[in-house]
Amino acid sequence: MRLLARAASVAALCLPIGVTAAPDPFAEGRAIYNFRCYFCHGYSGNARTVAASFLTPPPADFTKASQASLPEAAIIATLQTGRPGTAMKSFSSVLTDPEIRAVARFVLDEFVINKAANTHYHTAENGWPDHERYAIAFPFATGAIPLSQAWETLSAEQVRGKRLFLQACVTCHDRGAPAEQETAWEARPLSYPRNNFSFTVPQKIDATSSASPYALHDIAPRLKRLTRSQRKGEKLFQANCAFCHAADGTGKNWIGSFLEPHPRNLRDAEFMSRITRKHFVNVVREGLPNTSMPAWKGVLPPPDIEAVADYVDRAFHPLREDATR
Repeated sequence: MRLLARAASVAALCLPIGVTAAPDPFAEGRAIYNFRCYFCHGYSGNARTVAASFLTPPPADFTKASQASLPEAAIIATLQTGRPGTAMKSFSSVLTDPEIRAVARFVLDEFVINKAANTHYHTAENGWPDHERYAIAFPFATGAIPLSQAWETLSAEQVRGKRLFLQACVTCHDRGAPAEQETAWEARPLSYPRNNFSFTVPQKIDATSSASPYALHDIAPRLKRLTRSQRKGEKLFQANCAFCHAADGTGKNWIGSFLEPHPRNLRDAEFMSRITRKHFVNVVREGLPNTSMPAWKGVLPPPDIEAVADYVDRAFHPLREDATR
């Protein structure tokens, strides 16, 4: 809520002494959405996000809804109670009732009714002064020029724009809004590259010379002599679970640090020492209510979930055996 407080304090400075500004629910709804909802549903409400490529079922695309199919009351109810079996958790413990109503009104007006692109995120108040300096990269963020378009077919300005996009925009606009039939850009979270852009993980990572403090946690442990099941679980974990729990299992990557509540740190000895294998498998299968942990039973068959448990047991922390296993 720091953004809201800062915006309110700036607005107050512009008013005569003794005059208070009337609250603007629509602006408040936009600010909350830009802070809490964009990650899954996208800044423009169309769910064209990296997170959407990992979630089953995917986040709602508000631009495909109508006011009749998605009225304000339904949006409020979803924000209050969440949607079981999906990654949509309840926000009743995070947002107040007026804030929930403000978000619902914003989603309804901006995306459902007006189908408007949310262009008000990149503001000075949100830390984006003079956003127009990135204008040559805009076509790649909006999808006007597919990110998959060959370099040799681009003009000199478009080449500069694509390079700028890869250097400054790819963290949030990761897939570059690919067309339906195009291959999506690499679906993994990226941190802002302070040195230069590279798909390879550098040998040494630190907060000063590399991408960010979060990047350290995107390096998977190198394990030898894994069983066949553990090796299978390794591939499944790194392809699916690492997006939130980090490649090293700590949940301290950029995405994990953003989510509330944070994904479980699978290396936390105090917590993990109490977790039985049966409990772990059940959580993966059924998900956790009121968190972003979805149920994987519709995605992974039981043997795959068992393989993930085998990998976690070996790579991060031993799981207590159940008496019945």
